[in-house]
Amino acid sequence: MTDRLQIALPSKGRLMEQAIGMFADGGVTVRKTGNERGYRGEIVDMPDVDVSFVSASEIAAYLQSGRAHLGVTGQDLIQERMSDWDDRVSILKPLGFGFADVVVAVPKCWVDVSSIADIDEIASRFRDRNARWFRVATKYINLSRGFFAQHGFADYRIVESLGATEGTPMAGTADFIVDITTTGNTLKANGLKILDDGIILKSQACLVASKAPEWSPKLREFQNEIMQKLGV
Repeated sequence: MTDRLQIALPSKGRLMEQAIGMFADGGVTVRKTGNERGYRGEIVDMPDVDVSFVSASEIAAYLQSGRAHLGVTGQDLIQERMSDWDDRVSILKPLGFGFADVVVAVPKCWVDVSSIADIDEIASRFRDRNARWFRVATKYINLSRGFFAQHGFADYRIVESLGATEGTPMAGTADFIVDITTTGNTLKANGLKILDDGIILKSQACLVASKAPEWSPKLREFQNEIMQKLGV
């Protein structure tokens, strides 16, 4: 067990800037150590705290394993990685940035399809005509399966997307998709529409604590000091 508090923050882009800014607003100065492209950091005047700059998806893994005590990442990534996420982590504070909806989107030309029930209704006819079930392209495999199960829809198979998911229906590699969107403009540009009941999760960046590591009194003291400054 270590008495050094480990914090994982996004490693680049707007999310990194907003995460550092959120800490700064609470009087907590986070800075990188070494060069600006490095992946290690520190909090000024808190020598017993280490900061790691990693990708948002890696942060979810760090929190799941206990490699990080605290982290800033999207709720979508937490729930996708951990089916039992509420047993593994605590969401301490939604941060008001990094907004993205995880949605089910189908081709606009499916004029009579506006809900999951509509897709379910045409599934058997689709299979008879095409000799296969619907293909759903997504990076959000667990969220998709859970959502479809809740709606009693089972006539599909997942096509794991490694690239631009929204382009897969037009390319013919999927029939519809589950993906994240902020404005919906990219979906529209690719001829897609969100189902009326197709919002799986309204996500944003959150400050998250891991339940995996053993929290010593000293670690709790460090956490509480940061939480007090951030108004959590």
